[in-house]
Amino acid sequence: MSQVQYTEDQIRSLDWREHMRFRPGMYIGKLGDGSSPDDGIYVLLKEVIDNAIDEYVMGYGKQIDIELEDGTMRVRDYGRGIPLGKVVDCVSKINTGGKYDSQAFKKSVGLNGVGTKAVNALSSMFEVWSVRDGMKKKATFRQGQILEDAHPFKVAEPNGTYVAFHPDPEIFRHFRFRTEYLENQLWNYAFLNAGLKIHFNGKTFVSRHGLKDLLERKNGQEEIRYPLIHLQGPDLEIAMTHGEQYGEQYYSFVNGQFTTQGGTHLAAFREAIVKVVRDFYKKDFDPKDIRSSIIAAISIRVEEPVFESQTKTKLGSTNMSPEGVSIRTFVSDFLGRELDNFLHRNPEVAQALLKRITQSERERKEIAGIKKLANQRAKKANLHNKKLRDCRYHFNEGRISDEFRLASTLFITEGDSASGSITKARDVETQAVFSLSGKPLNCFGLTKKVVYENEEFNLLQHALNIEDSLDDLRYNRVVVATDADVDGMHIRLLLLTFFLQFFPDLVRNGHLFILDTPLFRVRDKHQTFYCYSEQEKAEAVRKLKGKPEITRFKGLGEISPSEFKDFIGQDIRLDPVILREDIRIEQLLGYYMGKNTPARQSFIIDNLKLEKAVEDVRTVTDKQPEAILEEM
Repeated sequence: MSQVQYTEDQIRSLDWREHMRFRPGMYIGKLGDGSSPDDGIYVLLKEVIDNAIDEYVMGYGKQIDIELEDGTMRVRDYGRGIPLGKVVDCVSKINTGGKYDSQAFKKSVGLNGVGTKAVNALSSMFEVWSVRDGMKKKATFRQGQILEDAHPFKVAEPNGTYVAFHPDPEIFRHFRFRTEYLENQLWNYAFLNAGLKIHFNGKTFVSRHGLKDLLERKNGQEEIRYPLIHLQGPDLEIAMTHGEQYGEQYYSFVNGQFTTQGGTHLAAFREAIVKVVRDFYKKDFDPKDIRSSIIAAISIRVEEPVFESQTKTKLGSTNMSPEGVSIRTFVSDFLGRELDNFLHRNPEVAQALLKRITQSERERKEIAGIKKLANQRAKKANLHNKKLRDCRYHFNEGRISDEFRLASTLFITEGDSASGSITKARDVETQAVFSLSGKPLNCFGLTKKVVYENEEFNLLQHALNIEDSLDDLRYNRVVVATDADVDGMHIRLLLLTFFLQFFPDLVRNGHLFILDTPLFRVRDKHQTFYCYSEQEKAEAVRKLKGKPEITRFKGLGEISPSEFKDFIGQDIRLDPVILREDIRIEQLLGYYMGKNTPARQSFIIDNLKLEKAVEDVRTVTDKQPEAILEEM
């Protein structure tokens, strides 16, 4: 065996731009294509908006204008503007920025001087300008390299900073900004900064009541047990209620940053709510019964916050400030005082809360015996590795990089051939496979007892590690991978029903996806095209000369592992399952998965007529379905 040389020639030094482009995951977590709310393109936007929010928090500028056009984001704030002599340095020199001065930005999110540099380096186009006291300074970049550094000139414009960027397609392959994710992101900013107006593509996002507005919007049409409790104090705001759903639903923020993975502040709240309730009712309730079905939001402001990753999704700080009181004590004292006072002043709310807790206690005891047996079965099944082909890295592991955590994926599929193809093609580092045995049960209207009694559901929840809460979810992306036929669609609907019925937070938090696989392979001796629609197939046929070979993939098992590797690799196409905030889950599931109602019968008949009409026209014309539908 020849020895690998290790000399001075093997040592390289990368500049800031090269390093960010070489290891983007170190700076923005994962890349992605925009199908997930934590994909890199949304992190880039967040880094820019965070700077504008910091200006508002400091008392400068009450409006932010944001525009999206053809993949390019434009953000204009009306703060103080970057000092003109430092405009270029602030977006292109690492460890440069005004936030190292803790007096100027005492409770800011971005303290490491990396944010806009990463946006610059990872964009095919990046433009920045600043206006201060009638003078304007402008600079443009490409992939972090400066193209224009204009001299300051006079303007009649208000102070502020403008940043425009287009994520680099070389890094963010096939990316697309999804409006649902963007609007959710902007609403969070509005809720956390009452009075701030954010304009985005013709819409205005503004909140008057902070976290109270947030929970009212997030909760949508779902039933709640009592009116929202809204508590505010210096550096801490809390809103909460209890609903009818399973699990615990939290929205936690630090200095305006949405900490999707929680952290010390959320842990302090979950601990404090148990203590306050126990003390108020003078009963030693089980913590699970107190927190079951809770819906809560907490926002805290901390000096010099320490996060567990560059993407700032989990707070690691233990103190309010380097010399201050602990976050645990601060939250506990606040809730112990404010929530206790609220419950004494509002006995009807106190009674409703008690009723919800005792109901949760009763339900927990009813399934305790079944749960014990189910856990034993799950452990036995895992020993024999019957259902799950696991991966090496998981979402709930704090010791690994965000790049691996966020890439962790579980494919849920049905049948030996489909699971076999995915298992052979997957990346064993971050991709796991769970194989179903036939169609799962329609669980609409059933209680959580069925999750433990049904072997498929029991093993699936154990594989995901979501038996009690989403805190220890093992995979960031849960992907339903079924055949593109009627049976596959039915299995997909049954799985969606399972998650929406018992684990709606998994859907709300953006973890559930549908795998989009090609329907056709079109090839000749020289080229091969994989097509995801009739339209793509027609385009591929036009590109190939002669009569190409066309294969219709009816099932996942028909796709060879070597081909499947491309479809679940860098170019994976995922359709996120997005739960609109104005949708009531019970009504949604009742319509599609409940007893056959006249309304659903009419829906099915109308769509069957339309589908038959499309097929009839297709048999006698060359028109594609899209064209036919437009004419109809």
